[in-house]
Amino acid sequence: MLAFLGIGAQKAGTTWLHTMLSQHPLLKLPQAKELHYWDKQFPQSPVQNYLNFFQQADRLEGEITPSYASLPVTTIQVIHQHLPQLKLIYSLRNPIDRAWSAACMFLTRAQMELDEASDQWFLDHFYSKNSRLRGDYETCIRHWTAIYPKENLLLLDYDQIKSEPVTVLQRCCAHLELPDFTENQLQSMLLTAKVFEGRGYELRPALKQALIHIYTPQIHSLSRYLKQDLSHWTQD
Repeated sequence: MLAFLGIGAQKAGTTWLHTMLSQHPLLKLPQAKELHYWDKQFPQSPVQNYLNFFQQADRLEGEITPSYASLPVTTIQVIHQHLPQLKLIYSLRNPIDRAWSAACMFLTRAQMELDEASDQWFLDHFYSKNSRLRGDYETCIRHWTAIYPKENLLLLDYDQIKSEPVTVLQRCCAHLELPDFTENQLQSMLLTAKVFEGRGYELRPALKQALIHIYTPQIHSLSRYLKQDLSHWTQD
């Protein structure tokens, strides 16, 4: 049975997380990282068809689709009706960096080089509804925890994934009530590997100022909500 969902955020280490958790002997994740059932196939495809995909009796099962973070509350309610004990994992990244990384990903998908995209092209992306919703972590958290208990949601830090990957995996194992990876397992897992890292384009100063303007109010609000100092996210 499905035991957990990784719900995002996009460009916040979810591919790394899928790669690493897939190597736990008591976990089973789909070979394809993102199933996109709840955001693209529901309600046209019956829920039972989705649930039937998870039939492992000897391992916990899960899937990671970053766009699930911004699902509407009505869809989250349906998920809860079918999976009331579900655990959730949500990785947060500085929304300024996240928005830039996502824009560069779409640039690549459009088969464009950086110098072909104007500042306005990027601004249009930054101000799009989809981009802003993916960076509105507080609203996403509030929607999920309006339906699921807060203790069902594990928040991860993208920066910690890069600096302390073992700690992140230990937190995931504890959240899922699984034994930690053994030392031998960790040594074979290439924890520092850059999984789907992107092209590493440098953020243009003018665009950085625009992103700071967009996200500073949300960052301050999230800091108060989580009771955590996130002011370093807005430093120029």
